[in-house]
Amino acid sequence: MTARVTEPTTTTPTLEALADVERRVLWLATAIVDHANRVRPNPGGLKVGGHQASSASIVSIMTSLWFGKLRAEDRVSVKPHASPVLHAINHLLGRLDEGFLTTLRERGGLQSYPSRSKDPDPVDYSTGSVGIGATAPIWGAIARRYAEGVGGRAGTGRQFSLVGDAELDEGAVWEAVLDPMVRELGEITWIVDFNRQSLDRVVPDISATRLQGLFEAAGWQVLTVKYGRVLTELFAREGGDALRRRIDTMTNPEYQRLLRCTPAQLRERLPQGLPDDGPRLAALLETIDDDGVHAAIRNLGGHDLGALLDAYARIDDTRPTVIFAYTVKGYGLATQGHPQNHSSLLSEPQMRELAAHLGADLDDPWAPLPRGGAAAELAAAVAARLERPGVGTAPAVSVPADLGRPPSGTGNTQQALGRALLDLTRSAPEAARRVVTCSPDVASSTNLGGWLNKVGSWAASERRDWFDDDAETILHWRERPTGQHIELGIAETNLVGLLGELGATWSRWGEPLLPIGVLYDPFVSRALEPWSFGMYAGGQSILVGTPSGVSLAPEGGAHQSISTPSIGLEQPGCVAFEPAFAIEVTWCLLDGLSRLGRPDGSSSYLRLSTAPVDQSLAAVPEDPAAREERRRQVVAGGYVLRRSPERPRVTIAAMGPTVPNALAAADRLGALGIPADVVVVTSADRLFRAVRARRSDTGDPSWILDACFPVDRAAPLITVLDGHPHTLAFLAGVHGVRAEHLGVSGFGQSSDLASAHALHDIDADAIVRCAARL
Repeated sequence: MTARVTEPTTTTPTLEALADVERRVLWLATAIVDHANRVRPNPGGLKVGGHQASSASIVSIMTSLWFGKLRAEDRVSVKPHASPVLHAINHLLGRLDEGFLTTLRERGGLQSYPSRSKDPDPVDYSTGSVGIGATAPIWGAIARRYAEGVGGRAGTGRQFSLVGDAELDEGAVWEAVLDPMVRELGEITWIVDFNRQSLDRVVPDISATRLQGLFEAAGWQVLTVKYGRVLTELFAREGGDALRRRIDTMTNPEYQRLLRCTPAQLRERLPQGLPDDGPRLAALLETIDDDGVHAAIRNLGGHDLGALLDAYARIDDTRPTVIFAYTVKGYGLATQGHPQNHSSLLSEPQMRELAAHLGADLDDPWAPLPRGGAAAELAAAVAARLERPGVGTAPAVSVPADLGRPPSGTGNTQQALGRALLDLTRSAPEAARRVVTCSPDVASSTNLGGWLNKVGSWAASERRDWFDDDAETILHWRERPTGQHIELGIAETNLVGLLGELGATWSRWGEPLLPIGVLYDPFVSRALEPWSFGMYAGGQSILVGTPSGVSLAPEGGAHQSISTPSIGLEQPGCVAFEPAFAIEVTWCLLDGLSRLGRPDGSSSYLRLSTAPVDQSLAAVPEDPAAREERRRQVVAGGYVLRRSPERPRVTIAAMGPTVPNALAAADRLGALGIPADVVVVTSADRLFRAVRARRSDTGDPSWILDACFPVDRAAPLITVLDGHPHTLAFLAGVHGVRAEHLGVSGFGQSSDLASAHALHDIDADAIVRCAARL
């Protein structure tokens, strides 16, 4: 399905009016950084920072885009270091009060990088970590299409990424570009600010031709805006072909050095690079005055408003597009083209010189555009055109707390995930319709096969399943726009990037979704940065890491996750669970789903295992009230599974697949005359929050600590989990008891499950030995 885009019917602005706006945007962006560093009091003395040169590089691109192309339904991801430009544009459009222009990087003020959740003005995508902002509109496009299919309120619109060329070094960028699903997204447009500088230097070997070839091979339309009209006219003169060949073939560092040369030096250096055609080039330069020579060498297409508008008009809406716009870092500033200008700041004399050149006043930096002028009229017209209707508050999705399935037989928590999703379709079909699962090519190996067969796989258009009539095919890939599973390639960053955008549809379009991403737990660390960034930006989702720990014994140490329980405990905006039994998976999953798609919501992380567990060990009460109390404790963080008839001499707090080991150890200790209580920890995260709440009023409930660790049964504590032992070490502080902490702190090796637990001292033998020491 091609996303056809209706272009604006408004009259194209005059280049003169656009140029006036461009000058004011450059001034405001530069002045915002200047005020934060040079004018605003700084008692602490620490560098405030900001990026005047990086902002100046992209001013022309952003001015032409906002004031000559964008529509209300479009969305733009702005490169991190250009946040002052975005704030300047929002101010001119009446979206940001003047009082905020003096608050860059100040508490409660403008953020260092664009932030949907923290900036006071409209921001479409949070950007900051390099590469994440570039790819976010890809996942935003998929999320919009999916949400439109569910509720019909997401509409259409282009998705723009304004990308610094150094961001193309990021592997996550190419993982996204190369995903087969992306080449169908005609609403995607990337504009590369191709200034050929990184943070520390001029990039010596950044080849636009090579980069363009990569995009073309991935099915993208590639457009190049290399030269402005001044150079284009010179190329048409006698000797112009020599000038073009000279500029095209010089290295990036040489070109950057020419930007710092005087006209006399340019007349000398340019012909020297063409031994065979130098005289013709020198003769051409003699026909141009010094100002013309100086202007020509920096007349790149990324600073030519007309050339940029022409490129926008050529965008093909049947496939994604990338526009390489050649620019000069620091364009228009005294620092332009300098290899170390990334974080440099203009001095006061330089600011006054810039103000005189741009028609501004350093002593009145926030003066509005002249009333009645073409620039002010253009800004008012664009503000009206880009006005968006309010999203409103979407009603929260009603999710049941329990599905009623009793545990039975032997199974593992990974299997329970697939069964819980299928049960949800029967018990709560309205909620199930808003569930969308995602995985990086591991759906079948993470037990989502039954769910996938039932709901189908999502695709922009319906595709034939050529194995539908094959009796030996168990897993069917029925791809259609109504499918509820999105399968990406093997790239965890793509998975969590998509999760973040699917989890933000409630705030973008008032259309809440319930996204669940499933990946192998050892790769959670690889996906953590973009998933964390998605939560920072307001995306709410559930991430399932499975299989986890050394319970994945045959795969060996390389596929055994150790630190992920700690990651779950420490991640803001997220509640982490590690259930031990199938029924707990259902309860924790439903709790997580109930907190998605709402202003006060949060994400969840479920760590699941392939270790087989006798489900009868859960001893779930049959009485409805007692069952509900068990459920309430499970989602709150834990419960007492085994209570000794007499006061315990030791308490064993176990998590996940180590619970059967803890129960076996308790039986053996009882036979030795050492009574033991067994506490099942389902969320170390929520128990730690309860500990903090007890010591300081954080707003979290603390009653669960009394339920799990009543003071009258306080005893020496053994904690055990299939993960790093420090994860549960804080529990010793609940009553200040002596404690031993068992877990995995080294790399494993291939083995059977029992051997793996024994190797890392998390089996029943280790627990019994530990109790004897205590």
